[in-house]
Amino acid sequence: MPRAGLSRDAVVGHALALVDDAGPTGFADLTLARVAARAGVATPSLYKHVGSLEDLRRGVALVAVRELGRAAAAATVGRSGPDALRSLARAIRGYALEHPGRYAATQVAPDPSSADDLELSAAGADVVGIVAATLRGFDLEEARTVDVVRAVRSAVHGFVALELGGGFGLPDDVGGSYDVLVELLVDGVTGLVGGDDRSAAADGPGATAGRPGA
Repeated sequence: MPRAGLSRDAVVGHALALVDDAGPTGFADLTLARVAARAGVATPSLYKHVGSLEDLRRGVALVAVRELGRAAAAATVGRSGPDALRSLARAIRGYALEHPGRYAATQVAPDPSSADDLELSAAGADVVGIVAATLRGFDLEEARTVDVVRAVRSAVHGFVALELGGGFGLPDDVGGSYDVLVELLVDGVTGLVGGDDRSAAADGPGATAGRPGA
């Protein structure tokens, strides 16, 4: 029997439930037919509320990115430097493990030329802004910020994606390995503060041998 009161928010809510139920592949496996079946309506009825599957996926992604942003903000409030980065990294992994399907949705890249993606772009920018603000707490040079934000995001996401995909087959504690990664990130960012003496050392006598254009 069709359910009364269906709306865009309700359709997105059904999609979120399906994504959660299906685990890490829930977002990739999302279809309009499955959402319609869960809502108790025919698939064409969904088009009154969402324009397409991609539109629905953007709706799911928007919810997920905003949730991740709230988790990141809560983890870093009142913290700075290494403490903030550790807490942020743990919050991101914690969200991913609790909501693997939704975490996959946070990786949707919005189309900057699409007016429909403005909210998703803004939500994503908020999350990146939290990461950047956390790293600035190390007194990192502004010129380094973009590079380090990319490095931290890549490291954290890469580990989490491997974990969710079953990529760690050994019996050793995965959480402990993640802590090692986080400490490597903390040490790496700390090493960049103050003009990056490590890079200067690398450019010492003989360091340019064989380097193209040197």
